[in-house]
Amino acid sequence: MFSANKNRYATFGVLTRTSGPIVDAIWAIIDQNLQGVFPLQNLLKFSLKNKDGQLQVVFSEKDLDGGLAVDLNFDYSTDFPDAVFAYDDGNVQTVLLESEMD
Repeated sequence: MFSANKNRYATFGVLTRTSGPIVDAIWAIIDQNLQGVFPLQNLLKFSLKNKDGQLQVVFSEKDLDGGLAVDLNFDYSTDFPDAVFAYDDGNVQTVLLESEMD
């Protein structure tokens, strides 16, 4: 699951509500902070939080002890969705909004 050498995308909805650099930061969190530390499923949830005006990305799973919060050097915007999801179908990996999941 979630290999950096697979095709990675973000949906139009994610890119209009966040930005390409934020999506890149989410992929980096997966590759550098989650791989090998947490057992990853094919669908990951990332909450987007306001921490003193800056963006904080929080990863947690309900059956998982602990989680991870990463403070990013991006100004927080009320236009950001509450959460984004990373989905790996085995061939393609996509960051998407909950409303874009079928």
